[in-house]
Amino acid sequence: MLRSIALALFLSIVPATAFANSCPTLMASIDAALPTATLSKADMTKVRELRAQGEKLHAAGDHAGSVAALNEAKKMLGM
Repeated sequence: MLRSIALALFLSIVPATAFANSCPTLMASIDAALPTATLSKADMTKVRELRAQGEKLHAAGDHAGSVAALNEAKKMLGM
């Protein structure tokens, strides 16, 4: 019984940890694409805002929100 509870707890924590670690990877890929991006000034501003929002949410522990914002920025960059 205790083994089952421990396994359930472990399996609930591992995906959250993996999800949290994807935020820095997404931020790095956006940072790498920004210098060569050919977007309008307004779109570039929006991408930078989304990137900053993603970093802020990641730091606050809201990894789902962070990934959503960062994926929106990637979408705008055509990634």
